[in-house]
Amino acid sequence: MQDNVLIDKYENHLRYEKRYSKHTITAYINDINGFLSHFGSGDLMEVTHQSIRSWMVHLITESYEPKSINRKLSSLKSFFKFLKKIGLLQRNPAAKISSMKVGKKLPKYLEEKQASALLEQDTSDAYKDLLDQLIVEVSYTCGLRRSECIALLSSDISSDSIKVTGKGNKERLIPISQSLYQKMQKFESCKEEYDVIPNGHFFQLPSGKKLYPKYIYNVVKRKIGQVSSLDKRSPHVLRHSFATHLVNHGADLNAVKSLLGHSSLAATQVYTHTSIERLKDVYKKAHPKAEK
Repeated sequence: MQDNVLIDKYENHLRYEKRYSKHTITAYINDINGFLSHFGSGDLMEVTHQSIRSWMVHLITESYEPKSINRKLSSLKSFFKFLKKIGLLQRNPAAKISSMKVGKKLPKYLEEKQASALLEQDTSDAYKDLLDQLIVEVSYTCGLRRSECIALLSSDISSDSIKVTGKGNKERLIPISQSLYQKMQKFESCKEEYDVIPNGHFFQLPSGKKLYPKYIYNVVKRKIGQVSSLDKRSPHVLRHSFATHLVNHGADLNAVKSLLGHSSLAATQVYTHTSIERLKDVYKKAHPKAEK
């Protein structure tokens, strides 16, 4: 069976059985195609663990970070596992290959004063100003992923919560303040005033179309740059800030996990490290016996 046919089968498996997002599927397929390009025109059935190790060495020489290489390896393991499952392979050649060690990087986040300044930025009643400010406020106060902002529907919003559809189409409810709800209602009214034809999505461009990833990224980057000197200013910084501030104020880790839509507590535990690092910094600055 030709490689492209196998990849099509695998892509359908990810879309209809695993129910992965379009973005995740694209990443998986790109990783697999990258390996196949390195492997050459050989039969997929002839791939060995040596072939995969050779590819990993190639990625290292191309200056890929261990985290990126591990993601690509994970894609490959999943692909060969699928081929084994449908009976085209007797063994998974990637199964016993260990991931590379990755140094722990704490997530970047805004200080609470910076987050407050972000939400208090002056804005006019113009449609685009309201849109941009709400993107930032909803992202930070609700901890949404960029894709979740784009997918948010007007019907998902109630007076005290929003329904969010996350990875794997898993739904979760996130509480919102009355202040935020009123701003969201004002924005809905603004759509009528500016003749924006509703399409079901809460966030709509002045043209009436739904948001796209680059638009959100540019808005968040610009607005974070007005209150912080962080080198990283992506939408995920707001999500990290949301979680970090909750943990710093004593929120239960399982509750934070639910609010973020994490499938595993391990993914949420990074924010305890952030909290500990913050305490260490406070200690070093304030305690008379701390090492200088």
